[in-house]
Amino acid sequence: MTTTESTLKTADLYDIHEESLQICYPGFRHYGGQHAFSGPIATLKCFEDNSLVREQLDQAGQGRILVVDAGGSLRCAMLGDILAQMAVDNGWAGIIMNGCIRDAAEIGEMPLGVMALATNPRKSVKKGVGEVGGEVYFAGVSFTPGEWLYADEDGIVVLDHQAT
Repeated sequence: MTTTESTLKTADLYDIHEESLQICYPGFRHYGGQHAFSGPIATLKCFEDNSLVREQLDQAGQGRILVVDAGGSLRCAMLGDILAQMAVDNGWAGIIMNGCIRDAAEIGEMPLGVMALATNPRKSVKKGVGEVGGEVYFAGVSFTPGEWLYADEDGIVVLDHQAT
């Protein structure tokens, strides 16, 4: 990634890298205090159980973005203010949640990019079930660890820097 790319908007990235860019289908809303964010992807797949979300966010983020495939469930929240603060404290750049969050007002005050489908006050179960790493697919995009994700007011895009 060049310095110029790190400051570009998703629309500009599309204009430059149309052939090597994946674009998420619309539907994700901004909830974090940081509306423009980017970084390398880390992935997690879990359904209505956020135990592994906590486990991942408790590790050093190193500017990464945690992409969570929560199956698009709207029945419970997979991220709340405590886990979001953990992400901030551990250096994560953002979280993309294919599911719900809660504590939206508090998360909106944090210097963290958070995009999700909706909010729900119900918390998830905690059974430790899920898969860490590996490719996850939702919203028309294959999210692969190490590829770069960019998000802003126009949406979410993934750029394979090895292809550019």
